[in-house]
Amino acid sequence: MNSKATDLNLKRRYAAERRFKIFGLVSILTATAFLAAIFAVIIGNGYSIFVQTKIKLDIDLTNVEYDEATIRDVDFGRLIKESMYKTFPEVRSRLDRRDLNKLLSTHAPYELRDMVRKQPDLAGRIVSVLLTAHSEVDLYSKGRIDLSLPESERQLSDRQISWLRELEAQDRIEKRFNRAFFSRGSSRSPEQAGILAGLTGSLFTMLITFILSFPIGIGAAVYLEEFAPQNRFTDLIEVNINNLAAVPSIIFGLLGLAIFINFFGLPRSAPLVGGIVLALMTLPTIIIASRAAIKSVPNSIREAALGLGASRIQVVLHHVVPLAMPGMLTGSIIGMAQALGETAPLMMIGMVAFIVDVPTSVTDPSTALPVQIFMWSEYPEQGFVERAAGAIIVLLAILLLINAMAIFVRRRLERRW
Repeated sequence: MNSKATDLNLKRRYAAERRFKIFGLVSILTATAFLAAIFAVIIGNGYSIFVQTKIKLDIDLTNVEYDEATIRDVDFGRLIKESMYKTFPEVRSRLDRRDLNKLLSTHAPYELRDMVRKQPDLAGRIVSVLLTAHSEVDLYSKGRIDLSLPESERQLSDRQISWLRELEAQDRIEKRFNRAFFSRGSSRSPEQAGILAGLTGSLFTMLITFILSFPIGIGAAVYLEEFAPQNRFTDLIEVNINNLAAVPSIIFGLLGLAIFINFFGLPRSAPLVGGIVLALMTLPTIIIASRAAIKSVPNSIREAALGLGASRIQVVLHHVVPLAMPGMLTGSIIGMAQALGETAPLMMIGMVAFIVDVPTSVTDPSTALPVQIFMWSEYPEQGFVERAAGAIIVLLAILLLINAMAIFVRRRLERRW
């Protein structure tokens, strides 16, 4: 009888173990499927941003003489229009010519002017140049415009599409690597918008964050773990550190707006303020990870150093901290990666402003890459959807690189006892 009860009990335990394994496997597969779906949507919408559609035109520069003093007075827009009219001589009405000129970016005249400045030998002759196409033309070239829709629901008319097909037949449509996406700031025109301003602002912000949070976080962890007396005050500090790690990030943005901008008068929309706010947000993560790393150092190392005559501070600085440094660096890198993806606190301190110029210092008005993505996602133009997805791909690549670096540092410097 006891044997049957034991067998039944074992079968129930094995069945429960199998169910637990199945539930765990289903959970992992579900999470992986959702993650794969997210990546598929982002990459599917953004991979095409890395190429840009160009239109080849024959520009008559025979009457242009290169002179830095007068080059700004040359009407490059008129020269481009004349080239377009020669390419399509049948287009004569004013309305059709206006639609024809819309195939090119509004920045095309400045693009041609910069070409002449970089290559003065272009002046005085007829040259074939590649000019950036309008955002809608770029989307059409990439197959992202539904031609089955009625003409009234498309940005490109049937006439414009026929002109583009004629340009394709003449081999005047080319796709090139989209350098502008990485070398320009924000713009109201999708084809001219880039991530350089946001990326530079993020780098400046992360620099300030690391300079402030790393030494303060490491110092606080060392003090709390090695020197602080065990009393109610230190217990209160530990509880508050753990609570701060769970505070919503927007609260830190409100703190930065109220104290650093309104009270101390620091510049609004600057990476300096953004870095300080993100440093406060990152500190609990660094302190908790650093304390865990310090606790992992065996007490025998401390005792051996003390037995050889080392002082308490020498034990900590020469033995404990170097051995705990891999874990400290890992926690700091993960905290920095978390801060890099934050948007809400930076929006509260004004880094959501429309910034065209690339910042050159931590006090210049700036935005950040996550905020730039948020702004682009709010614009109605379809071209900005592509750019937002492309910027997300860049941000994810940076975050994966940072996390890979944390794993590498951990495995490279980690010691086992």
